Amino acid sequence: MIHSLRFRLLLAFTLVIVVAIGTISFFASQGIRGEIREFGERREIINKGRISAELASYYLRHNEDWTGIQTFVQQMGNLSGQRIILTDNSGIVFADSEEELLGEIYQPTVPAQPIHPPTPPPHSSSSLSPEAGIPGKLYVSPLSADGLDPTSPHWLLAPISRFLLWGGLLAVAVALALTFFLSRRILSPVKALILSTRRLGKGDFSQRIQVKDKGELGELGHAFNTMADDLERNEKLRRNMVADTAHELRTPLSNIQGYLEALRDGVIKPDAATTHSLHEEVTLLSRLLDDLQELSLAEAGELKLSCQTEDVSELIERAVASVPARDGAKEIPISTELPDKLPPVNVDSHRIKQVLRNLLENAIAHTTGGDTITVTAQQRGRWVEVSVVDTGEGIPAEDLPNVFERFYRVDKSRARKTGGSGLGLTISKYLVEAHGGSIEVQSEVGRGSTFTFTLPLAE
Repeated sequence: MIHSLRFRLLLAFTLVIVVAIGTISFFASQGIRGEIREFGERREIINKGRISAELASYYLRHNEDWTGIQTFVQQMGNLSGQRIILTDNSGIVFADSEEELLGEIYQPTVPAQPIHPPTPPPHSSSSLSPEAGIPGKLYVSPLSADGLDPTSPHWLLAPISRFLLWGGLLAVAVALALTFFLSRRILSPVKALILSTRRLGKGDFSQRIQVKDKGELGELGHAFNTMADDLERNEKLRRNMVADTAHELRTPLSNIQGYLEALRDGVIKPDAATTHSLHEEVTLLSRLLDDLQELSLAEAGELKLSCQTEDVSELIERAVASVPARDGAKEIPISTELPDKLPPVNVDSHRIKQVLRNLLENAIAHTTGGDTITVTAQQRGRWVEVSVVDTGEGIPAEDLPNVFERFYRVDKSRARKTGGSGLGLTISKYLVEAHGGSIEVQSEVGRGSTFTFTLPLAE
């Protein structure tokens, strides 16, 4: 469970959600606290101004005298929840809302608030102007935590903090629930892929994924389906290879066994004809085994090449001369069309002649007596392009992608005379690619085939 992808996704999303909501809540809380603090400071200033104006009005109403001000200051202190102290200009307290410092010299702990008279109404008899000021100094204590006014915005901090806390917890719960369901939806294709992979690993090559997603999971599904197609195709080729190998081995072995039994029973004599027939069958076996060994080396990347500068025209002429034009009762003419001068190539001559022989034998096997085979060559940039062209039966379009697969036959009858070992084209492909070149085929049914491969120029 701990190592499952769903658990790790859930854990990762949880951490991201908690960090995000925690960060938002922290900055929101700090911002609200700052705004409330500024609002409280503005409120303090307004409150002090109001108290100052009330005291100034009292002073003016009582004919510019502070008589009876103690009772008025006490009432104002009770209403505001703050301590109000009023001193004369020398600092002696003559009004204290808490009646503790009357008559004493006040050591201020807060700045003094000046007391200014309000603007006198028209025809007023007051001798004070607003700029003159009123004798006395006003000290108003700030609101303390124990003496908060019920209307103070500081009371909002606790409910707002609770709201942020519960809102954050609710958001985390909702986000986790959505994450859980979304992770199931996201991972359902992955689970299907795991199940199909397990079945594929047990040999069920028919497994495919229904791809609906267009993102990375869709690409993964397409990759799996492509892999399954390749594995299914390779498995079919492997089975065909086993069957074809058994068939190819069975025929010469059966012939050899028949000849030996006939010799043992005295049905035939060990003359030159019998020996020649036995030799042909052994040669077929030896060639098939050699092809299988060479193919295994090529697939393992262990082919050893002895490359040197070679005349490609001479290589082609020697290869053509080494291939008999007669195949049973039919005789196929093989010609060459080569430029006067072709640049030398850097190849293993033995391997390239083997490629040419394989292509020529394949062309002979799929042509009739009235057809022709032509070998051409031309320079293409830093490569020499060699083509083997025949006018034979051609290859159907659906078979073209598979002609270089081992033991693949266009002719499904597996006739040895027409099919060979089924490894020549596969080996040719590996040999050409080992030289750094490429090989391809173009064909049309009834009009023949063209096999073309490239060889690197010598430096």
